[in-house]
Parts: sequence; C-alpha cells; structure tokens
Amino acid sequence: MSGSALTARTDFDAFARHLTDKAAALAEAAAQTRALERAGDESRWRRADLLWPTAPR
Repeated sequence: MSGSALTARTDFDAFARHLTDKAAALAEAAAQTRALERAGDESRWRRADLLWPTAPR
C-alpha cells in the first residue's frame, strides 16, 4: 500500500437517533397490532403502517 488512508466520517449521534426512531416506530406498530388482535379487528392486515412501520411516508 502506498500510505494513503481511508477515513470514514460518521455522525454517530444522528445514527443513534435514527435507530431510536426506528425502534420507537416498531414498538408502536407492535402495540397497535396487539391491541387490534385482542379486539379481533381483521383490518390490521390491511394497514400498511402496521405491516411496514419504518417505510418512508
């Protein structure tokens, strides 16, 4: 190798916020799904926000 270095620049705070937001969305969707399941509401299968809670809107 010729002495050149590869550097990576990562904003770990932004990455941590992203993971936290994703975890919160997944937890909320899971809670809503469980509530609809307990109520016997079959519409939970037609709600895209519960099937793919982290998809961009």
